Amino acid sequence: MSDHPAIRRIAINTGGGDAPGLNAVIRAVVLAAHNHGWECFGIRDGFNGLMFPEQYSDGGAFRLTEAHVRGITHLGGTILGTTNRGNPLSYPTPMPDGTIVEVDRSDDLVRLLAERDIDALVMVGGDGSLTIADALVRKGVRVVGVPKTIDNDLDQTVITFGFDTAVAFATECIDRLHSTAASHRRVLVVELMGRYAGWIALNAGISGTADAILLPEIPYNLQHVADKILERERAGHTFSIIVVAEGARPLGGSVSVLAREVGRAERLGGVGERVAAELQALTSKETRVVVLGHLLRGGTPTSFDRLIALRFGAAAVRALAEGYSGVMVALDPPTVRYVPLELVAGRMKTVPLDCDTIVTARDLGICLGD
Repeated sequence: MSDHPAIRRIAINTGGGDAPGLNAVIRAVVLAAHNHGWECFGIRDGFNGLMFPEQYSDGGAFRLTEAHVRGITHLGGTILGTTNRGNPLSYPTPMPDGTIVEVDRSDDLVRLLAERDIDALVMVGGDGSLTIADALVRKGVRVVGVPKTIDNDLDQTVITFGFDTAVAFATECIDRLHSTAASHRRVLVVELMGRYAGWIALNAGISGTADAILLPEIPYNLQHVADKILERERAGHTFSIIVVAEGARPLGGSVSVLAREVGRAERLGGVGERVAAELQALTSKETRVVVLGHLLRGGTPTSFDRLIALRFGAAAVRALAEGYSGVMVALDPPTVRYVPLELVAGRMKTVPLDCDTIVTARDLGICLGD
């Protein structure tokens, strides 16, 4: 609980990668704030709307009314925009000699919030955004975080909104690939997002009846996967589906990285191509790769994600009304509780190797590459 003065105006921003359900959170925050008699402002593109207002026709932050959020619950994306660049704690700044260094601009951000008369902030995002939220709290800003990521890798919450939609779409895609793989007697490798956590790959792979699933949590030996494919071949099953998380890595090897940029998390990708090429060499079976990539981020959220997003948004405003700051709303079925941001910032929830879903995969005979 905090000793902040009464709230008159709050702001909401969405940061990091987009996820189905963001607009539902925005709607819930705006409507709940309105019911408390508070004004609610939306900040464009993470914090860019505050830091670079000249780039926006509306000044980068604008009052959100009930009209702005009418009919947006079912829409993918975010009406506020988002970005995974320009972390204010380590902002890329050009030097006179042409080099780029990372500068802490959080004090500028605190000042800009005060200039806008923002009494409290609802920050919707993943680990990076909530780490920024924790830093702002330490500088005196009243903040409540809302967990968002399709990767489901945030600690202290059973699930994040966006994850269910991503898994549902990935499963549908894997379902579709079965028929083409069977028709051509091919091995199909499906690369899925998830960064350094294998939640999407594991859940979609089991639901889509994949024959092997490669996760970041279990370094793989592709010979075991090749043996599984050849075993299926001998049993008369002439095709195989291999699901690979983008952060999967070989035993003794490293993850596949497409790009590294100052002020931005490294961009993973390429593991699907690597796995497909090696499996074709090991099995002599024609192998193709499908990278679903950003398709997992877009589209209409499932009813589950809509409901969780609405519950999280309403709970964030409720937390502020009850005097809380420095907390994240988290799903702890059947309730939404408040968790200190310091227990979330900088932490990652990976798939436990002894969890029931992993055990289920092994019981079903799915190869996990070990």
